[in-house]
Amino acid sequence: MSQHKGEMNLKDYFKRIGFHGPYDQPDLATLKLIHRHHVMSIPFENLSIHCGERIVMDLEVIFNKLVRSSRGGWCLENNFLFGWVLREMGYDTTTLSSRVFNSILNDFGPLDSHLIHKVIIDGKPYIADVSFGVSSQVWEPLELISGKDQPQAAGVFRLIDRGDIWVMEKTGRKPQVVNPEFTKSSLVNRKETKQIYCFTLEPREPADFFENNHKLQTDPASLFTNKSICSLQTATGFKALIGWTYSEVTYKPEEGVDVLDMRDVADEEIGQILREQFNVELQNKLKPVSNKSWYTL
Repeated sequence: MSQHKGEMNLKDYFKRIGFHGPYDQPDLATLKLIHRHHVMSIPFENLSIHCGERIVMDLEVIFNKLVRSSRGGWCLENNFLFGWVLREMGYDTTTLSSRVFNSILNDFGPLDSHLIHKVIIDGKPYIADVSFGVSSQVWEPLELISGKDQPQAAGVFRLIDRGDIWVMEKTGRKPQVVNPEFTKSSLVNRKETKQIYCFTLEPREPADFFENNHKLQTDPASLFTNKSICSLQTATGFKALIGWTYSEVTYKPEEGVDVLDMRDVADEEIGQILREQFNVELQNKLKPVSNKSWYTL
């Protein structure tokens, strides 16, 4: 990964995400635009772990990686960066932590492993999250209102107040797998409604995530040590490279399905797919991994 000296600035970030509009008004319309541009420009990926690189929660390092070196990152990078952007733009932003739902445990994981943001605009709270990836990725912030259906491209999202925690869930569509050999793949999500994560409204600081940032990239039981993941939202759905499986997913709400076009790729194809489909150029060699886990597209 090439490192370039220079100050972190919003113009470089906006160029990276292809945003060319005015940004002097911290309003809802602008937040929706930059949120959408981010998820369609900067991948959700944990490839550093599988390239022998260490992921650090240092904002300048993250800026150089995601903005200047055309890489992606996981939530502790993407959303950390996005929080800095929001604050620089003048948004009233609070960092929160969340625990991701684990379908094997049938419960939320024990670690506060996912970083999100609460943004207050005109007195109304919203949840912004530019880094969950695949079909659970919101394209725009969600209103922090309990039980309200909030339709987006991926399906209908809801935030539910359970008293001690808030829960994000999504009702999606049936998967239609184009390739017969993948109809029974463990990567295919078959739950129409699923819980994604839970969170509280207790403010967090970056330091609150340091220990889990280390654990998630070193623990043999972590999802992220068991799967190499790269996903990017597109105008019609998303694409993902999980281990050696490349998928292009097209949302077809009018037909009530998500169309999954999946194929396995050879080691020698992976670099080309990362460059052409995700605009990701790795400096170090990737060792793809796809051990059995609870992860689905």
